[in-house]
Amino acid sequence: MTACSRLVRVALVVLVLGTVSASASSKATPAVTPTPANEIRITVPGAAGSSSSSWTIVALLTFLTLIPSLLMCMTPFARLLIVFHFLRQALGLQSTPSNLTLIGLALVLTFFLMQPVGASIYTQALEPLQAGEINAMDAVQRGSVPIHEFMAHYVREKDVALFVDLAKQQRPHDPNDLSMRILVPAYILSELKAGFQIGAILFLPFMVIDMVVASITTSVGMLQLPPVVISTPLKLLLFVMVDGWGLLIGSLMRSFS
Repeated sequence: MTACSRLVRVALVVLVLGTVSASASSKATPAVTPTPANEIRITVPGAAGSSSSSWTIVALLTFLTLIPSLLMCMTPFARLLIVFHFLRQALGLQSTPSNLTLIGLALVLTFFLMQPVGASIYTQALEPLQAGEINAMDAVQRGSVPIHEFMAHYVREKDVALFVDLAKQQRPHDPNDLSMRILVPAYILSELKAGFQIGAILFLPFMVIDMVVASITTSVGMLQLPPVVISTPLKLLLFVMVDGWGLLIGSLMRSFS
């Protein structure tokens, strides 16, 4: 009985000593909270806390949603797409080529035209930003210079004067002094007018074919057959024989040279 009591006393002493040592070690070393394996943490360089990281992500997502609008407003994409739709209507075709095909062609040609501008933006803004020589705001200012020069080269003076008067600002002596607030809407208006002018010129030869076919079918009494059924193959044949796509795209590319 005494041996059992001694064993119990020894076990109690060991338990107490273990508890005391565990509590002492827990006070000496701070507790480390384990990170769940399925937790994803996004670290933004230069962010002071989670709130700044959240705002950075919001700004990035907002910029991504604005990319299609910027693509249409600050590049030749709008002019090219308008011309292609006018051509399809002039040929008398409803869905050939499809809208997806025309948009893809306009995107490829836009990339071809804007590649020098993108290279200048990368050299002047992105490379110094990646090297840590400038901050994000300086990169934005430097990157806007090539696109500003591109739009200022193709914008019409009349459109610039219109938006300068609407903004109630003084007319600058140098196009490089124009702000983006004036230059972007003026450039869009200039591109729309240029696209409609080219589209109207494209309509003229095909309209002549429609008039000739309509007059011939009416004179011979073929009233039961619509003139469009005859004129559409003739217009397609003429367009293919003169290499219409090559002439059109070549003229469009030279208009931006």
